[in-house]
Amino acid sequence: VDLAALLDVAGPFHTFLGYLQKTKVIETFQAQANKTDEGITIFVPKDSAFAALKKSTFSNLTGDQLKTLLLYHAFPKYYPLAQFRNLSSLNPVNTFAGSPYTLNLTDDMGSISVESMWSKPKISSSVYATKPIAVYSINNVLLPMQLFSKDPPLAPAPAPAPESGASDIAPSPGGGKAGAGNGKADSTSAGHVGVANCLGLLAAAAGGLMLLW
Repeated sequence: VDLAALLDVAGPFHTFLGYLQKTKVIETFQAQANKTDEGITIFVPKDSAFAALKKSTFSNLTGDQLKTLLLYHAFPKYYPLAQFRNLSSLNPVNTFAGSPYTLNLTDDMGSISVESMWSKPKISSSVYATKPIAVYSINNVLLPMQLFSKDPPLAPAPAPAPESGASDIAPSPGGGKAGAGNGKADSTSAGHVGVANCLGLLAAAAGGLMLLW
């Protein structure tokens, strides 16, 4: 099995795969799978697991520390899920990074958790499990105390989307009332002009009668 090709198509594992290729740890894992009788078990964090942590969590690591972190995500032996209950009785279990980089496993009625110092993700799915290779998906990055003296900070929450502004063609508050008020004023003004004209005609008629008289 080509591990790089498997991780590339099996799920959203591009961040983990990128680190494996950058450090050439992928070659170490591939050699373990191809050239040993023990095989390999890999716990692969999803892209969302890396995105949940602040970027400086990984950018501040040295090259050797990053390599150790990646090796910490694997056992130098093939373990199918059925063996995890027995494996949990051997806690802590040594990882590919060697001592003292260990993990604790718990099997709660078939729900398997992989515990590091600062995270305890559950195995969310089996990506591939045919001897000599087992690949399991997890929702958090495994964070050993030897590399992280305290719980790494989470990435800042995304800013809320800006509220859409009022429509340019929407009437302004009270606009309808103002329009109605103006219409009323116009009607009143027209009424006043009509009365004035009538009074003027009556005055002219009265003047004419006076002359005839």
